[in-house]
Amino acid sequence: MLALLLCALLAVRSHALEVHVPESPVVALFGMDTVLNCSFSGVAKFNLSDLSVFWQLSDTKRTVHSYWASQNQLTDQDDRFANRTSLFPDQLMAGNASLLLKKVRVADEGSYSCFVRVEAYSSGAMLMQVAAPFSKPLVTWGSEPLLKPGDEVALTCVAYGGYPEAEVLWQDGAGQNLTDNITISQVANEEGLFSVKSVLTVLLEPDSTYNCRLTNPLLGDEGQASVTITEKEQDSQGERERGRGKSEQMEEWKNQ
Repeated sequence: MLALLLCALLAVRSHALEVHVPESPVVALFGMDTVLNCSFSGVAKFNLSDLSVFWQLSDTKRTVHSYWASQNQLTDQDDRFANRTSLFPDQLMAGNASLLLKKVRVADEGSYSCFVRVEAYSSGAMLMQVAAPFSKPLVTWGSEPLLKPGDEVALTCVAYGGYPEAEVLWQDGAGQNLTDNITISQVANEEGLFSVKSVLTVLLEPDSTYNCRLTNPLLGDEGQASVTITEKEQDSQGERERGRGKSEQMEEWKNQ
């Protein structure tokens, strides 16, 4: 039924009716509501019963939302959009055919087409991108005992719950970018959100600082975390290890 209606719309396409959608991609926040703007102009006064509005996924042609005969027509709506879409009924006569999409998911990302018919027909397509901020980064380093200058140390930077994949930059205390001996892994959960883990391997230097900067390419600079390895920390590790050794010896003497 919907396919036949769209074919009918195509058959009466006119340059008099113009549909306007954003030219730049729209960034929608994961879990939040967003509005996909679509407006139309170039038509004389009309009755609401003359208006048809269709929202589709541009690539798969699946129905996101349909409206005609003065009411929503959701029989052919794709299941994943059920109870998550609506128009703005009180603004339709003013040329507003925008779509409200509730509780945005990663899977919603893609191109959306807005079709409008008022005797004549026109359409426009727009791209929606989904973004989710990562948690604050955390940097840790191994607790190997008796570390000394020149030993290898693995620094680990982690963050969670973001989308799309993060950009990770390591820097030293002087702000110089570090590019060698770095690994990055990003794994998506069932909702499509990423956990990122980056490991920087360095040769230990006393009183050295390392900074992990995490950036979401859609939301911009998100956060950073740093760790400073001091001579005192290295010494305290050695003392703790020696303390454990003494307590173990005393325990052995008691048991004898």
